[in-house]
Amino acid sequence: MKAITIVADDRIGLLADMSYILGKARINIESVSVDVVGGKAVVVLMVKDPKAAKEVLERNNYKVNEENSVVIKLSDQPGELSRVTAMLAKEKIDIKNVHMLSRDGKASILSITVDRPRKAEEMLKDLIVHGD
Repeated sequence: MKAITIVADDRIGLLADMSYILGKARINIESVSVDVVGGKAVVVLMVKDPKAAKEVLERNNYKVNEENSVVIKLSDQPGELSRVTAMLAKEKIDIKNVHMLSRDGKASILSITVDRPRKAEEMLKDLIVHGD
């Protein structure tokens, strides 16, 4: 799965505008995370067709970065995230961001964006969630 990251000046209606543009292009948002830092909005979207999402947003004057994410399934218990992040750190894999996509009390599905996705996938192969 791919994440696209948009950095824009924060303003009222920013997410409404982006979601309208994507909806009109029939691009479904699978997951969204928004943070505002120093007047800038950092919007991370998980979409099935990141290339199309990037194109439509860029046509509407948004600056978009595309990154590979590793989607994993962990037991929903204390220490699981620590175990995985320590494994990545030991191999000098830099974590760019982490999003919890779902949690049901038994398992958590996480999207982890890293600087070396192939290496991370190799290391975490038993935890990888494969998309359709």
